[in-house]
Amino acid sequence: MNLRRPVEATDDAFWDQFWADTATTVQDVFALLPAAEIRAVREESPSNLATLCYKAVEKLVQGAESGCPTEKEKQIVLNCTRMLSRTLPYIFEDQDWRGFFWSTVPGAGRAGDEDEGARPLAESLLLAVADLLFCPDFTVQSHKKGRPVSVCVCIYIYMCVGACFTPLCVYRTELLRLLLTCFSEAMYLPPTSDNCILNPWVTFFCSTENRHALPLFTSLLNVVCAYDPVGYGIPYNHLLFSDYREQLVEQAVQILIVTLEHEGGQPYRPPSPSSMEDQDSVGPNNLFVNYLSRIHREEDYDFVLKGLARLLTNPLTQTYLPNSTKKIQFHQELLVLFWKLCDFNKKFLFFVLKSSDVLDILVPILYYLNDARADQSRVGLMHIGVFILLLLSGERNFGVRLNKPYSLHVTMDIPVFTGTHADLLIVVFHKIITSGHQRLQPLYDCLLTIVVNVSPYLKSLSMVAANKLLHLLEAFSTNWFLFSAPQNHHLVFFLLEAFNNIIQYQFDGNCNLVYAIIRKRNVFHQLANLPSDPTTIQKALQRKRKSPDAISRTSSQETVSMEGSRPAVPAEPGTLKASLVAMPGIDKLTEKSQVSEDGTMVTVPPTESPQTPEHSATAGTSDTESISGRDSEVRGAGTQSHSQLAEMSRRRLSSSSSSAISHWNPKPDWVLSWKSKLPLQTIMRLLQVLVPQVEKICIDKGLTDESEILKFLQHGTLVGLLPVPHPILIRKYQANAGTGMWFRTYMWGVIYLRNVDPPIWYDTDVRLFEIQKM
Repeated sequence: MNLRRPVEATDDAFWDQFWADTATTVQDVFALLPAAEIRAVREESPSNLATLCYKAVEKLVQGAESGCPTEKEKQIVLNCTRMLSRTLPYIFEDQDWRGFFWSTVPGAGRAGDEDEGARPLAESLLLAVADLLFCPDFTVQSHKKGRPVSVCVCIYIYMCVGACFTPLCVYRTELLRLLLTCFSEAMYLPPTSDNCILNPWVTFFCSTENRHALPLFTSLLNVVCAYDPVGYGIPYNHLLFSDYREQLVEQAVQILIVTLEHEGGQPYRPPSPSSMEDQDSVGPNNLFVNYLSRIHREEDYDFVLKGLARLLTNPLTQTYLPNSTKKIQFHQELLVLFWKLCDFNKKFLFFVLKSSDVLDILVPILYYLNDARADQSRVGLMHIGVFILLLLSGERNFGVRLNKPYSLHVTMDIPVFTGTHADLLIVVFHKIITSGHQRLQPLYDCLLTIVVNVSPYLKSLSMVAANKLLHLLEAFSTNWFLFSAPQNHHLVFFLLEAFNNIIQYQFDGNCNLVYAIIRKRNVFHQLANLPSDPTTIQKALQRKRKSPDAISRTSSQETVSMEGSRPAVPAEPGTLKASLVAMPGIDKLTEKSQVSEDGTMVTVPPTESPQTPEHSATAGTSDTESISGRDSEVRGAGTQSHSQLAEMSRRRLSSSSSSAISHWNPKPDWVLSWKSKLPLQTIMRLLQVLVPQVEKICIDKGLTDESEILKFLQHGTLVGLLPVPHPILIRKYQANAGTGMWFRTYMWGVIYLRNVDPPIWYDTDVRLFEIQKM
């Protein structure tokens, strides 16, 4: 089948051989049309490529109209679907070809149907695929024999994946793959913060022009949330037969997250008479976003939440038989879908936070964060997990739910503790900061912001969690670290604010934290007496330039391996990674809200922040994401040596790519400008009152056991002795152009890497992100 030689469009015998074979598979079609051949036809015989695409769309339209009553017609539709999935990426990668599907083909319409003839090829394709997704006895089971095909097939809804027969699953999956390929034009446009240009394929498909929009949205959500990968629970059942449902669910969730990308603005259309009348519209009406935002029944919320929690928890499932249960691989897409649900439907967010069910989402996220922290190829997964927690932490109920005891047995390489979900969160965050990859540095502010947001509601921290927070403060408050970058002191402000919140609002029950503060009181005294003279500043900077190994050898007093001492695990050989755009700083990600006495929140203008100075944008880095990766085991230690603190802090500094920081020259005036705002009053007053009492008890009773001191602190009180409680300040997530662009590159990067069989976009000229082989 030589496509390079001139072939007339009327030569049906030639064109039919591309889709007439009844024994082909999708792999056969991809092998039949190699990348070099498609590009050669595009350059040397453009009319042949245009004819091939038009003929394939025509066959799909005919199949949708006839209902594919015979096996031969079904096979023709499948082959055309695969053919278009193969060729569309090579259409998109060429700027001159990108508008081809939005042009009309002369004579494309049926006789006497001028409107149909004027419809762009892309619209005909999308409408045909939508029709075929609800075609009786092809993609949906027909319950009423003899019903004429012309009856609207919107009555069919994919209510449950469990009832999906294998052929139906396969056919649906093939059509959804083509749909996803149509939407992938976004991959071939360079990243931009301009939200006024939307994906025309998604815009049309989610418009009122698509009569199947509602049943499609409902079906896709049902397919995802009703799926149970464990099935009947028979060990190793996934090794005995192929689960076609998983492929369908994976395609369904990818279609959902792509169609739910909605930033507002004008829909893009190549100039054509049919689109001129739309130029004055206010913006696109994305029906999928509309439907998602209008879900309101609690039973629907419960179905969606339990379905997502079940799937997110699946990779954590442990059994006595290794590899006996099926593990899904599309948890990143599920996290994006959960994000969009919370973002577009605030009632769903409140439902999630209304009960302890939110912890069924929290634990898997913390598991993924801990598992991916040392793998440089999974930075994108780290970001999406942290963003979800940042969004949740902006609501009071999230902090309240964290007080539920943590009793699950999830395999995680973290210190053993007995406590609450708040303790789990803090321990995992500490692990990320101290033993995560250096490219996670931009997330430090986000992690500590989450801790600050929930701190006013934490009733009782464990000793392990309390020591982890004090260790972070000890690491971030060293002179050389504070002076080494213009934004490093913000981390100290966050931690001090968290301590103040707990002391002022949850003193009773937090004797472990109070005891840890008393034990590490020198850290607070050093902060209060932080030197700002030029000589000390220069000595600190000189120390930063020393070899980390030299510091480790001369200062280490312990033989235990320190956290962070092992290098980050690189991506496995042969895998791919997709670059991500830089993230905005924490000040661009959040807005400050003050919690009043009645529980309502009032936005605080930036200039009126009572706690911290304005945060400057953190220097961004280029992040990566991969479908593979593993974790390194790092031993935890309760108390860290000076070399451990130095190593952890050094990695934060070395991760910055900003040339401004490398030439940073701090001045005494700069140190004094923020030192005077350190919120130390509450803690210093606590130490002033309690340290003499604790020392007296130790001397009088000869105490050497900390349990007696904790018992004393547990029954103590500081009522009337502390400063007036400060107002609770919450930093709520707010979307902006930078985060929107980040989500777009992350989402499409994941989709690119997940679709490797067949490799739809492999080796094409993707421009939204960079693809590199590891």
